[in-house]
Amino acid sequence: MRRLVVTQNITLDGSIEMIGDWFDPQADASDQLAEVRRQDETADALLLGRQTFEDFRGYWPLQTDDPTGISAYLDQVQKYVVSSTLPDPGWEPTTVLGGDVVAAVRELTEQPGQDVVVTGSITLTHALIAAGLVDEYRLFTHPVVQGRGRRLFPDGVEVPRLRRLDAKAFGNGVTYAAWAPAC
Repeated sequence: MRRLVVTQNITLDGSIEMIGDWFDPQADASDQLAEVRRQDETADALLLGRQTFEDFRGYWPLQTDDPTGISAYLDQVQKYVVSSTLPDPGWEPTTVLGGDVVAAVRELTEQPGQDVVVTGSITLTHALIAAGLVDEYRLFTHPVVQGRGRRLFPDGVEVPRLRRLDAKAFGNGVTYAAWAPAC
């Protein structure tokens, strides 16, 4: 069985919505990038909502001289995009998941393989949290207070007690913590 891992960039005040310019995916932070690359080695699937998928598709394949290796990874990893209206993903390898999102993701995690990682995709992430499908949260906290924006855990959603799996600080001021349900 695969694990469903939510990986998010988040502000100190809990926002995961990219309203300002507080996040740069190609910023020079070699120690942070090493952690991202380490996590990529444990995942063989990327799950995205349609908007995040379209944002990624419009950016990463165009990065022909990407020193981070993120573009190369995204070109080869199996991508799943949740959409009821996307006819052709236009970025292989990609599979469109329609219909009951929770059931489709549950079925995906029941297949053999490595981690399935969700990033960005706020609406999708909220649905997966509410359905209790998240096995691990990996949060890269940026030293920024945005003062607004959608948060990782929406009002009214309760998450069971979490236990810390890992924590690191990077030279650029970003901190990282991994959390899993305590039970």
